Amino acid sequence: MLQRVSRGFPSLGRCGIRTASTVPINQAQPGEEEVSATVKRIRAELAADKQKLQWRTPIGDRPEDWNSKLKLFSNAEQNSDFIVMMQKPIDLSPRNIRQWLENREERVERHMQQFVPERHKILGAELAAAHFILYRGGAVKFVNDNHWRRATEDGEFNLPNKFDPRYKVEALRCDNMELYYEGLENLRCLDSLKFLSFHNVKHFDDWCLDRISGSGFPHLEVLDLSGTQITTNGLACLYRLPQLKLLILDDPKETLELELATVMLEESMAALKIVGADAIHSSG
Repeated sequence: MLQRVSRGFPSLGRCGIRTASTVPINQAQPGEEEVSATVKRIRAELAADKQKLQWRTPIGDRPEDWNSKLKLFSNAEQNSDFIVMMQKPIDLSPRNIRQWLENREERVERHMQQFVPERHKILGAELAAAHFILYRGGAVKFVNDNHWRRATEDGEFNLPNKFDPRYKVEALRCDNMELYYEGLENLRCLDSLKFLSFHNVKHFDDWCLDRISGSGFPHLEVLDLSGTQITTNGLACLYRLPQLKLLILDDPKETLELELATVMLEESMAALKIVGADAIHSSG
């Protein structure tokens, strides 16, 4: 009798609840099929539009379009700066032309100083940094070498043109160089570097110092930032240089804010001493 009754009811779980095996799974809700079809159609239309635009020739590049001779001075990027420039009246004064030439030379130099991975693969980090600095008028000193190496008047210097583990950079002088933020990426992973000078590098600012502090100089002891555009805000990143012992600034007491920042920096880094540029460069 009980067997016939049990066969007459569906299987029940604990507390009389129908087991999960009897609950439908992944059952489509009403309207979901229509939404998915609409999404697929929109994606297909967007892909078709992108394909059409990919083969579209920009106006001015087609053979039948008229081009002015002033196109030589146009900007291919077509950004907001270019639009603002085109809205201004044409100024062909000697001062404006000189400024345009200087800006163009700066853009070219920034491009030339960009990091070249192939150079680092061939030379290694040590020799690549030495080549970069010597080529631009700086000076390099290697470990176990008492002489500073500089390029000749013709820009030539005697260094290996491939990786040599015997060359370890101990000191770098970038004084009075036209060095930009893009070029600082070439100074990286110098484990033996102890001395680094950016004296009178006019374009060196807080952003440059942030890149230098995070470039991997675990044994850097002396850093010369005199004659640069460093402000109080930039000094905060020096905590990344735990072995720093001497920091050279133009005048650590120039402003009250700068004086407080240097005092706090010396308290946080016990071995650090901050001095003014007069105490170091006065004899020069």
